[in-house]
Amino acid sequence: MTERKGTAKLDFLRKIEKDVQQKWEQENIFEIDAPATIGEDADKNKYLVTFPYPYMNGRLHLGHTFCLSKCEFSVGYQRLKGKQCLFPFGLHCTGMPIKACADKLKREMELYGNPPQFPEEDEEEEEQKKTTDEVIIKDKAKGKKSKAVAKSGGSKFQWDIMKSLGLRDDEIVKFAEAEHWLDYFPPLAIEDLKKMGLKADWRRSFITTDVNPFYDSFVRWQYITLKERKKIKFGKRYTIYSPKDGQPCMDHDRQTGEGVGPQEYTLIKMKIVEPYPAKLSGLKGKNIFLVAATLRPETMFGQTNCWIRPDMKYIVFETASGDLFISTQRSARNMSYQGFTKENGVVPVIMNIMGQDILGCALSAPLTSYKNIYALPMLTIKEDKGTGVVTSVPSDAPDDIAALRDIKKKQALREKYGIQDYMVLPFEPVPIIEIPGYGNLSAPLVCDELKIQSQNDREKLAEAKEKVYLKGFYEGIMLVEGFKGQKVQDVKKPIQKMMVEKGEAMVYMEPEKQVLSRSADECVVALCDQWYLDYGNEEWKKQATGVLEALETFCDETRKNFEATLDWLKEHACSRTYGLGTRLPWDEQWLIESLSDSTIYMAYYTVAHLLQGGVLNGQGPSPLGIRPEQMTREVWDYIFFKTAPFPKTDIPKENLQKLRREFEFWYPVDVRVSGKDLVPNHLSYYLYNHVAMWPNDSGKWPKAVRANGHLLLNSEKMSKSTGNFLTLSQAIAKFSADGMRLALADAGDTVEDANFVEAMADAGILRLFTWVEWVKEMIANQNNLRTGPADSFNDRVFISEMNSSIIKTEQHYERMMYKEALKSGFFEFQAAKDKYRELAIEGMHRDLVFQFIENQTLLLAPICPHLCEHTWSLLGKSNSIIKARWPTAGPVDEVLIRSSQYLMDTAHDLRLRLKAYTQPAKGKKGDNKPPAKPTHCTIYVAKTYPPWQHSALSLLGKHYKSNNGALPDNKVIAMELGAMPELKKYMKRVMPFVAMIKDNLEKNGPRVLDLELEFDERAVLLENIVYLTNSLELDQIDVVFASEADDKVKEDCCPGKPFCVFSSEPGVLVSLVNPQPANGLFSTKIDIRQGDGKDSIIRRLSRVNRGIKDLSKVKLMRFEDPLLGPRRIPVLGKEEEGKIPISNSSVFHINLQENKVHMSDNGLKTDIGDTLIYLVQ
Repeated sequence: MTERKGTAKLDFLRKIEKDVQQKWEQENIFEIDAPATIGEDADKNKYLVTFPYPYMNGRLHLGHTFCLSKCEFSVGYQRLKGKQCLFPFGLHCTGMPIKACADKLKREMELYGNPPQFPEEDEEEEEQKKTTDEVIIKDKAKGKKSKAVAKSGGSKFQWDIMKSLGLRDDEIVKFAEAEHWLDYFPPLAIEDLKKMGLKADWRRSFITTDVNPFYDSFVRWQYITLKERKKIKFGKRYTIYSPKDGQPCMDHDRQTGEGVGPQEYTLIKMKIVEPYPAKLSGLKGKNIFLVAATLRPETMFGQTNCWIRPDMKYIVFETASGDLFISTQRSARNMSYQGFTKENGVVPVIMNIMGQDILGCALSAPLTSYKNIYALPMLTIKEDKGTGVVTSVPSDAPDDIAALRDIKKKQALREKYGIQDYMVLPFEPVPIIEIPGYGNLSAPLVCDELKIQSQNDREKLAEAKEKVYLKGFYEGIMLVEGFKGQKVQDVKKPIQKMMVEKGEAMVYMEPEKQVLSRSADECVVALCDQWYLDYGNEEWKKQATGVLEALETFCDETRKNFEATLDWLKEHACSRTYGLGTRLPWDEQWLIESLSDSTIYMAYYTVAHLLQGGVLNGQGPSPLGIRPEQMTREVWDYIFFKTAPFPKTDIPKENLQKLRREFEFWYPVDVRVSGKDLVPNHLSYYLYNHVAMWPNDSGKWPKAVRANGHLLLNSEKMSKSTGNFLTLSQAIAKFSADGMRLALADAGDTVEDANFVEAMADAGILRLFTWVEWVKEMIANQNNLRTGPADSFNDRVFISEMNSSIIKTEQHYERMMYKEALKSGFFEFQAAKDKYRELAIEGMHRDLVFQFIENQTLLLAPICPHLCEHTWSLLGKSNSIIKARWPTAGPVDEVLIRSSQYLMDTAHDLRLRLKAYTQPAKGKKGDNKPPAKPTHCTIYVAKTYPPWQHSALSLLGKHYKSNNGALPDNKVIAMELGAMPELKKYMKRVMPFVAMIKDNLEKNGPRVLDLELEFDERAVLLENIVYLTNSLELDQIDVVFASEADDKVKEDCCPGKPFCVFSSEPGVLVSLVNPQPANGLFSTKIDIRQGDGKDSIIRRLSRVNRGIKDLSKVKLMRFEDPLLGPRRIPVLGKEEEGKIPISNSSVFHINLQENKVHMSDNGLKTDIGDTLIYLVQ
């Protein structure tokens, strides 16, 4: 970013914002309650929008702000549309992160003192390496920093992270208690959001967890209801689990791996045949198995060997059955949490070995047609997936056939690892699956086709796998006995089940990708006792799908993401033992995790202000005098369930009815806005839980979800460690609230990543400042603006363009497309005004200027409310713009707008032709002088197309009508046109013309096939002839019909594409002198031409002397004595002495031979000499 030269404009905007926010706060303008009576009418004319409450472990950043700005803009717009709008804003504190950070601070103070003296960088790194080497296998494929690391700026210590937030040592100490976070960050979030001008009803804000007794009671009520409705179950489930934290690790508790779930493998048991290798000889008599994790159990019929990495560390460990398994330490750790070992989480290691210690051992493998297969070396096995032991099926796995061919071909490789020929050479791929197009040995075939030479051809092998695996799964047919003729996708599960039942395999799980918990622990998949929400229940899934069907998602991709999630979503663990939150009412050792206490809290917003009165932790006096313990299950039922009876309670009936009325009025949520990454978790749970709580009341189900992409900052990912990061408060300080909001609206609308560009925010500040200054200028000069009827061509165009923009902008706001709304409602709206100012030679009309200012203020108000509030007050409006109404659009004359566009296009085309005309002719060097600057132009316009173009267009129009708006292929058109005798000599020009028409048809629609224009182009040009003449700096433009011109012009001229001819008229140079003192005007020389009048000379003078703004104030005079007059010194205050005004009827004549000018007026002929005088009054 370039450094700013000054901040005056920014300071101007921020001063306005401060004043406006103060006014809003004094008027409590965003506080709103349900009306005292609610009719049964379905259309309550209300609008409730919500945003997932942000997590309170730091300041809000620009990513949060981008997402919540969608809510903010929608509320601004819907208020203008006359709806009663509510935007409540809660703050989330449930879950692990706050507790984990507080505990980390405690540990750091215990280890390193207060304030801590941390070890040197390299020492610390060494220590980390020692403690994590055994468990954390780094995935080299993952180059991106995790969300947590990105946020912390790469700091290793929590103390340093707190310092980076600008906190002093004595302040940081307090954060070792989790409760302090709940007191510190929520008020800061509200302060920042208020500075942004958020239209939130802050009385309804609250924090979560059992610190807040009212919210705690609400969540407990929700869970009692869900359990009663059999949505919550208890049992052992596979779940992502952090051994270090001793509990399941949900999405919100992860440093990396959000959205990652357990991946199921079939663990193939390959028994080592005695005699055992030397390293294992001490284990004689024990059953030892190499265990391989596969996703393709159906291919085990084709095993020819198994792969081991020679230089990899493996362990031999004892399982619960007494058998010994060989795998990597990482996979054994996973197995130990899934019931494979006697003691949960403990791996009984018998010995550590290297891969080379077991190479060449004989194995008895399930399903293969070979009696024994052998362990062979493969150098590309990764440690971070599977068990380090890989089954080999060369018939259907490109990697396997490539590696098998390598070891067969390379004797030196076999000798290096002690592999005997009998272990390799007799083994050939076994046909097990027939794939259409690839036969029954798909992997060898594809490897041959791609010319794969060895197992090191990684890119080609990846391509081969892509070809074979998908086609094999969806189209492959089994060839083996027992499953012959069946589809691969149908037999995968039965084959797995058969092997497990026979004791030849086991079900094994590990995370799909590496998952690190917030405490930096590599997570495993564990079989855990836990309470879980049974999202896999078919009936519940069906109900949630019903909610989705009626849900507005604004784009197909969001809908598809929902559908995919609902398709795979199974159980979700809702309980954990560590962190902050609400305890499960029936089993208080468990806490409800953060994705589970945040599914229906939008209902709590409707009553929060009456229970908590704006006290965030709910520990202040209740406006209705209600105590938390009075909020029994029956009371909550009465508030939220329309058919629930009045409860036994000492809360006054009118108070409970008021609470119920708030809920009944505001619910359902009209729009929930969120990042797209919450679709697979929070937003899907949001649908499930609403249908579970209100199964028979679809009027309470969510109506719309608007998901957006992540926010980039200056085209790069936001990250503290790279410095490419902005908090909300920093962004407001840097760009003002409205400058930031403008750039956020412009950042993007789709589910793709949006981009906040700082240069755009800076340009926005300038645009907004310039707009207000222009408004002030118009208000100051309103008496100088034109009045009377507003019916000139440009007045009518401007009115239509304003109406068109209002309609377009309204459509964009309705679809929550704010980049588009900003484009049509600000950038294009301003451009329409600039065009009007340029074209309206007669001056802008006062009524239209102020109609424009009012409309512009309203159109921009949802995005930049502070500046628009200020502009509204400049217009003398007594009420706040927040209470104003969206402008009503009048009729739009599309033809008139297109005729105006035609005028602009023609002016642009004329400028290009004029530039080309004044260029030196290409030819011999030396004599290519540029032609004289033209003074006149003749524009030819055609009423009809030339005959050959007319014929071609007629044919295209006929096809377009008969083919339902489609044109045939160019070959067909060319044949038909070639058959027309009148087109024979034009065929070289006809097809390029057809191509141009086709291109224009795509851009502008069927009107390009019309044989005549829909407006009178000559009339349009004549009405704007002064503008055209001035902008081209010509003396005269004539507009004539092409039918009056020669054949060449007729050929080059067609409707909408005028032709022009420039010419230069000779003239005599005359001085024009201004004798007025100290006015900034000067003397100049201009050409006088035959037939000039007073007006044409003044116009020519104004083009040379830009200081002349109003031509009607220029007085042109000649000397009484043309010879001596110019020699006399003018007398101050007597500038007109010795001079005679030139009248409107005067005509100038020139004598080119003598280089003289004379003037005739009412039959009198006068010599004017070589000088004229002009005065500006």
